[in-house]
Parts: sequence; structure tokens; C-alpha cells
Amino acid sequence: MQADNDSTLAEQQRFMKVLSLARSEEAAFDALYRLSDALVAVRLWTVMTVDMQAGLARRAYSNMPDAYPVSGTKPIVRNDWFEIVHGQHRSFVANTLAEIATVFPDHELIGLLGCASVMNLPVLRDGELLGTVNLLDVEGHFTPDRVRICHDALTEPALAAMLVAMNLPRGA
Repeated sequence: MQADNDSTLAEQQRFMKVLSLARSEEAAFDALYRLSDALVAVRLWTVMTVDMQAGLARRAYSNMPDAYPVSGTKPIVRNDWFEIVHGQHRSFVANTLAEIATVFPDHELIGLLGCASVMNLPVLRDGELLGTVNLLDVEGHFTPDRVRICHDALTEPALAAMLVAMNLPRGA
């Protein structure tokens, strides 16, 4: 799916309106999910927040809460993925399940959900990693064009949603 400039702008404006009405963390990230889904639809879409001082990541939103629930925290693993996303502030893109398996211990579950490609978009404020937007779909899904659309159309909205969510209560 390729988004043209007019439809992208309209979706971003709709996102900002919905985000301004958000009264919970979930609502803020749901607004971002709706924008993302309109531009580059994927099977699995999550948001992870990070607390670098505590060394913990937390799933703050999931469009598949049965498979990937919003709960608890997990330790941040300093691997190749970490270096790309945190160290270099670049998106991590893998287009095969074998590539995913090199950095994600839950690769089997990812495969069972019909996903074999991933794009993790870092959400940064003043050079600090606040979290990631995680998009997963079938093998080969993240073409250069789709990666460009995600970067161009989701980077600023992801930061806006993250900043709003940080100031709102969790839950609906």
C-alpha cells in the first residue's frame, strides 16, 4: 500500500484531532495505530516504551492483546537490535523470520501469527530513546517504499503520541 501526499496529510490531521481527545495511554497509542494502519497496514502492531535507567521495556499497546498482551516489563537486551535502534537511532528492519530469530527470542510466536518481517521505528526525544513502534507482517513486507512511508509519515506522530501518553493514565 502506497500512501500519496494528500491522503497522508488527511490521515495525519485526523490523527492529531483524535490524539487531542485522548484521555488514556491506550487511546493515544490507538490513534497512532489507526494512522499507521491507514498508511501501511500490518498484521501485528505494538508500542514498547523504555526506561533506560531501570533497563526495562514495557509493551504499552498491542493490536493483538491475546498474543501480545499489554502487561509487565522485560529487561532490555543489549544485542545487535539494541545497537541499531538505541545506539544508532535507526529503524531495525528484517524481512525474514530467520533474520528476526537472530534478535528476538519470541520469533516462533511471531511466525505462528503469520509474521516473518518486522520494522521497529525508534521514538526519540532530544536524542533519547523513549520507545519503539513495532510493525510486523508477512515475509518481505518492508520494502524500501514502505519503510520510507513509515519514516516520513509516522516519526513525528509517534513522538506526539508518546509524549501525550506519558502524561495520561494507563488503560481505557
